[in-house]
Amino acid sequence: MNQTVEQLMDAKNGPVLDVSVVGQQETSAGASQVESLNQNVDEMFIKVDQLEQKLTEVEQFYTSSNTKHPNTPKGGSNLKDKDSEKFLASFKKRQQDAARREAAAAKRMQELMRQFGTILRQITQHKWSGPFMQPVDVVGLGLHDYYEVIEKPMDFSTIKSKMEAKDGTGYKNVREICADVRLIFKNAMKYNEERDDVHVMAKTLLDKFETKWLQLLPKVDEEEKRRKEEEAEMQQDMQLAQEAAHAKMARDLSFELEEIDTHLEKLRETVLQKCRKMTTEEKKRLGALSHGYPPRTSTRL
Repeated sequence: MNQTVEQLMDAKNGPVLDVSVVGQQETSAGASQVESLNQNVDEMFIKVDQLEQKLTEVEQFYTSSNTKHPNTPKGGSNLKDKDSEKFLASFKKRQQDAARREAAAAKRMQELMRQFGTILRQITQHKWSGPFMQPVDVVGLGLHDYYEVIEKPMDFSTIKSKMEAKDGTGYKNVREICADVRLIFKNAMKYNEERDDVHVMAKTLLDKFETKWLQLLPKVDEEEKRRKEEEAEMQQDMQLAQEAAHAKMARDLSFELEEIDTHLEKLRETVLQKCRKMTTEEKKRLGALSHGYPPRTSTRL
């Protein structure tokens, strides 16, 4: 990839074609030939603009890639050229595999949620769970300073509703539910004094919950580790796919540059052999078009 980018950059700073010597040939078809050449020049300008846009995209990608991934060779790719083509060919299958892994992960998370739901039922069925089942009746109980002490009220009915939410506002994982369960009891312990019945009930249920949570925690840790590994693999696949696509784009640019070089040479020969002496403006146009494109090179990716 380094060679390709260097070649494309060199192409922007190459020599100017010598178009100052043009023979004059008086023919009846001279005017039409000049018109045809002008049309060819216009087409070449359009083609050059398109190549410059593609080149800019390739340069920006590798500049960004080197910033995000410092270990990647400057202007280069982690994939060898022959490997990039194979990777692109297999990427669709890898995407399908990733979709299957995502579905399997969602199923495993549902199972963890189910097991956590069992823990919740055991806690909420305890004889002391009553004060924590619904939001605190702040007005009815005359707890005028409740919201000054408690920043985020929580109760089991709120947790249940959030667990059953289908609009994307629900819990993403069991750790989020665990945090809210703890919050219920910690709020009660914070607002009520230690000798208060509600404080004692909250502390007792929290201890029971923590014991049951520790039994589920190894499975949660294992799933989180697995998810991180799968996400890292998926991100790497996406990065490599982008590298492979831009490597192919760079190779295509190299071939197109060679085609333009060949076309310019033929155009130059036509001007020298068949056309009248060019005007200063026409020389400038052809020279400007030719500027920046080196002779054909044997460099390949």
